Amino acid sequence: MVFCTASVEPTVPSWLAGQGRGWITAEYSMLPGSTNPRKQRERAGRVDGRTSEIQRLIGRSLRAVCDLHALGERSIVVDCDVLQADGGTRTLAITGAFVALVDALDCIRPDLPNPHLYPLQDIVAAVSVGIVEGQPLLDLDYGEDARATVDMNVVMTGGGRLVEVQASGEMASFTEAELQALLSLARQGIQQLTATQRQVLGQQWPLG
Repeated sequence: MVFCTASVEPTVPSWLAGQGRGWITAEYSMLPGSTNPRKQRERAGRVDGRTSEIQRLIGRSLRAVCDLHALGERSIVVDCDVLQADGGTRTLAITGAFVALVDALDCIRPDLPNPHLYPLQDIVAAVSVGIVEGQPLLDLDYGEDARATVDMNVVMTGGGRLVEVQASGEMASFTEAELQALLSLARQGIQQLTATQRQVLGQQWPLG
């Protein structure tokens, strides 16, 4: 379970100032009670490597479907806080972060450089897949992930274009055929997720 919110800030990072385009970034955190035993709280400036990697992944995934020039010189920061961890939190964070991003854009749309030019070009969602006991599985929970010989996270747009694929063998290797099977399974899962995103957003999602 991941709680996602998006905040709009009227500035961009200094290296983007004056370029007429905005920025989307993310912060990810596992709350102390999200795991058993308790996870020690991360302090400002002391984010571990896993957290930093997930934050960059979420930001990249959202920016992949956004026209940053249509956003204008402003930043949107999406916060993804894990309330309960049971595997797949990074992929769930991406899927939820997109919904929060659309909510934020709906609030500021009249103030965009061109209110008729929507900054987002497609939906994006993510899902985990893997091979457990020789079988490809979708949306692995913690127990399945721990037993997986192949673990893969897939980020994909509603139009079926890949944004990122993270695949690794856990003390095992895998074939190209198995990779294609996992990608096909992930595509099915993401189609379900993007359909749910559209349903939840309703008229807030203007691209059909």
